[in-house]
Amino acid sequence: MIVNAAEPVRSAESQLRAVPPHALQATARRLLADRFAAQEMVLLLADYGLTVLQPVTHLPHTDDPVPADDGPAGRAFVTQTPVIELTDAAATNLVHLPITVRGDRLGVLSVRLPGSATDPATVLQLAEFATALGHEVTTAGRDTDLYVQARRTRRLTLAAEMQWQLLPGRGCARQEYVIGAHLEPAYAIGGDNFDWSTSADHLTVTVTDGMGQGIDASLLTSLTVGALRNARRAGIGLADQACLADQAVYAQYGGKAYASTLLLYFNLDTGTVHAVDAGSPQLYRQRGAMIEQIELEAQLPLGMLEETPYEEQVFHVAPGDRLIAVSSGVHGAASANGDLFGPRALRQTLSATGSLPPHETARAVVSALTEHSGSKDLTADAAVVCLDWTGRGILPPHGQ
Repeated sequence: MIVNAAEPVRSAESQLRAVPPHALQATARRLLADRFAAQEMVLLLADYGLTVLQPVTHLPHTDDPVPADDGPAGRAFVTQTPVIELTDAAATNLVHLPITVRGDRLGVLSVRLPGSATDPATVLQLAEFATALGHEVTTAGRDTDLYVQARRTRRLTLAAEMQWQLLPGRGCARQEYVIGAHLEPAYAIGGDNFDWSTSADHLTVTVTDGMGQGIDASLLTSLTVGALRNARRAGIGLADQACLADQAVYAQYGGKAYASTLLLYFNLDTGTVHAVDAGSPQLYRQRGAMIEQIELEAQLPLGMLEETPYEEQVFHVAPGDRLIAVSSGVHGAASANGDLFGPRALRQTLSATGSLPPHETARAVVSALTEHSGSKDLTADAAVVCLDWTGRGILPPHGQ
């Protein structure tokens, strides 16, 4: 059992921060051995498709991956709770600890401990250590490709490389909300994107679908997302953010290419949501057993015409509500016999996954979409953002 309680973990965090990015694993392994008598440590990172957990070893090679939704490590990743695996190896157990940074699930830390050292207090301290390591891995990503490369089961297309660099992460969590999101085809994504930004009292979420495919779509989406961020960071309203991004896209493409975007701005105190529907992404609300599409006024995509005016609409979310935003590659996908995914299959999937966390719901929607299309290779990009709303306890006006 660990010698002291909180102080060793704080000291470990300091030591992790002090080493160069490539030395994080060796330092973590030494700290775990010194403080927890750990005999083995493996850092597993989730791949881009969220199908496997990849061991971080000597790149470009990695050890064999393990499933991200099965087995002890997969259960820790899915449930976001530590899992103790009893082993036959000389009175030792494997402890699998989820690595999550502010709601963004990175992977799992697997640690082999003496069987006598897997008491609840030690597991709790190990979980805190895994979180500290996750923060350092995230920070190290600014300075090294090591951990980015380790997430790949194969090479990304250039368009996908650009799109993944644009993303804020694949999840975000605060007391007021939890977000889980997913993109497919993960290794060849072109024009779909999601983005969010949070402040003390507000949350902004966008889902963007750039016209076209491949590098052309990626360049268009990069411009659109950059323009939206630039406008948002200038502190202007949601409709004006859309207007400025619209002008930027039109100035570059002259109406020959455009981007469909859904913009949402949440008041964390009241649950009031301002929305701009500039194109094809759709929004659904799940409240209890009821699933409804939130009908927003369809306005022109960004960059289709010069100086398009945009107007905001308002609706409310209540504690316990779930919002699901999907790009056209989801709701507009057709099966072999021509049935669209959105009207029926999407609602069935959302109904079946209502008890799952947002990350798993987003992944389940993509899995159902793949089954609906009858092929593992989607013909269009697909973006899913799932948001569970807790809020701050102020109920919306009656009937909204």
